[in-house]
Amino acid sequence: MDEIVYKLESLITKGVAYISQSSDAEMTQKPLPEKWSRKEILGHLIDSGINNLQRFTEIQTANKPFKIRQYKQDDLVKANNYQDAELKEIANFWASINNRVCYVIKQQTKETLSYKIELPSDEISDLRFLIEDYVDHLEYHLNQIVK
Repeated sequence: MDEIVYKLESLITKGVAYISQSSDAEMTQKPLPEKWSRKEILGHLIDSGINNLQRFTEIQTANKPFKIRQYKQDDLVKANNYQDAELKEIANFWASINNRVCYVIKQQTKETLSYKIELPSDEISDLRFLIEDYVDHLEYHLNQIVK
């Protein structure tokens, strides 16, 4: 997990550096009316962080396999109205939630990483996969922001 932790820490640093030098106008510009702005992508990453932090912690005491519940990403971005939110506030929240996720990842053991999960597709995997997938997902979307 050391590589994943390092990757997540690097992504947090990269995101904070980019966002702190970006204007609200740059972050709220939409490529197309139906597409998310950079700010909304950041909001989606907050929602992802919240949901995954909950998964990473609940699995510790839940019956296995732990069922992964999907969340409605578009609805959450709209409900949270990230487009009109203060950039500094959501940037700080994004960094904070990911610092907390990073801390929780560091607490995992060989045993806990092998905890079984059931994906929405009914496939069985483990917590290690879920953590790696989370960090890969974050990297994918952060690259959309830091173009």
